[in-house]
Amino acid sequence: MLETSARLLKLLSLLQTPREWTGTELAERLDVTTRTVRNDVDRLRDLGYPVHATRGSAGGYRLGAGAALPPLLLDDEEAVAVAVGLRSGATGSVAGIEESSLRALAKLEQVLPSRLRHRLNALQAYTVAVPANTGGPRVAHDVLTALVAACRDHQRLRFDYRAHDGSHSRRDVEPYRLVNWGRRWYLVAWDTDRADWRTYRVDRIEPRTPTGPRFAPRPLPDQDLARYVSRGVGAAAWRYQVQVTVHAPADVIAERLPAAVGPVVAIDEYTCRLQTGSDHPEMLAAWLGMLGADFDIADAPELASALQTIGERYLRAARAE
Repeated sequence: MLETSARLLKLLSLLQTPREWTGTELAERLDVTTRTVRNDVDRLRDLGYPVHATRGSAGGYRLGAGAALPPLLLDDEEAVAVAVGLRSGATGSVAGIEESSLRALAKLEQVLPSRLRHRLNALQAYTVAVPANTGGPRVAHDVLTALVAACRDHQRLRFDYRAHDGSHSRRDVEPYRLVNWGRRWYLVAWDTDRADWRTYRVDRIEPRTPTGPRFAPRPLPDQDLARYVSRGVGAAAWRYQVQVTVHAPADVIAERLPAAVGPVVAIDEYTCRLQTGSDHPEMLAAWLGMLGADFDIADAPELASALQTIGERYLRAARAE
């Protein structure tokens, strides 16, 4: 009986993911026959879980929404993951969920077995969270929820937007994805007025209601939207921007840099070009010195001055040795 209950719990966990599972896939994951899967699905239905099934080659099982859904069951790893997520929510970049996250965490910890509480206590004792107000702007949870719903339902959005220079504009977009990069949230959307893809800082968005009509989804601008956003917003946010010619192969330099630093383009087998920047020329100068390769800059007087200042400082330190 214990083995059957554990298998039902794992089956329920799989069905809670936002996809359909074929009977064969479930049988492989549970290491049982497809007949056993059908029997277990019937047991879940008897318990009140609305498991829907569709026929055909593209059909499968999925868990539907139900008002009388029994209490959610979590295995050990899922319970720990939820608790860690709630702790992050209490100190994260989304405003308005701190108190509710702590309340939910307290309720969860009360029903966890002692072995899991020990794991969570160790996580709390030996990890340090950076305060949310030091890493970036906060995002209102109701704004985040509204944007996610529009992405899910393929509904056009209208919102007022405050740009980097403080100017305001009205935008009409087809929203596709929200990307959390660093401690900021970004909306990737198709701007209908500009007929092009745009990335918007969520903390600068003020949604207007109601939402617009539904739209037919377009192919995304990049399959890796995290890379797409980091590549686009990094340069736009810098006060000083510069193009650097690095005397090293592009693949070598790319391995040393996070995607947010800027694109690396090969010039030839031994040289590449880096488009990057910083809010402070001195910081950029010091950072370029750690690339481990010679480099050239052009049309960047602030960076040239910073490089000279830091170079002279390093020489003084070397002579004093």
